[in-house]
Amino acid sequence: MKNGFGFTSSELRTLKQLNRPAKIQDFLETAVGYNKEKDGETCRSPRRVLRDRMAHCMEGALFAAAALRVNGYPPLLLDLIAENDDDHVLAVFSDKEHWGALAKSNYTGLRFREPIYRSVRELVMSYFEDYFNPEGEKTLRAYSRPVSLTRFDRVAWMTTEEELFGIGDYLNTLSHYTILTSAAGRRLRPVDLLLKQAGELGGAK
Repeated sequence: MKNGFGFTSSELRTLKQLNRPAKIQDFLETAVGYNKEKDGETCRSPRRVLRDRMAHCMEGALFAAAALRVNGYPPLLLDLIAENDDDHVLAVFSDKEHWGALAKSNYTGLRFREPIYRSVRELVMSYFEDYFNPEGEKTLRAYSRPVSLTRFDRVAWMTTEEELFGIGDYLNTLSHYTILTSAAGRRLRPVDLLLKQAGELGGAK
């Protein structure tokens, strides 16, 4: 694959301006609206996100992974599994052996993480208290290993006009690490009301 990764010079110029993870997250939050269609209805490539300026969780993670790649990082996704709730996908990156994450979400607490976490599990657990459903139940239950999107270069995942449902299907086939037992899950305290209100500021699911 050429250095341009299939992007036009204009697209590449925009992506290269997002030369730090924080800039990518800022772009997702200020320049890209939240796609309220369900994840199963669209799965835009990063090129289409740039053009349409719309993305849901999966589309935002794909865009962030592409922007990371253009700026020298591996394009890595990590899948989060929830119970009685929507799953979530992160674009993750490593900086000086510490992990951080980028994400598109209409829940304010499920977005960016600074690269301060010493392991993937530590990063994942930072999302636990902020991951809840409309009933206030804490729902995060498992996570995958980071997956490189280079395996999907054959379908031009960064620039294709086709839907990329196959990437989500692949994430569903991965083994996931459970973070708590079913018994522990039943004992969880509902999310604090103020935290719930703050988390919902990004928009209703």
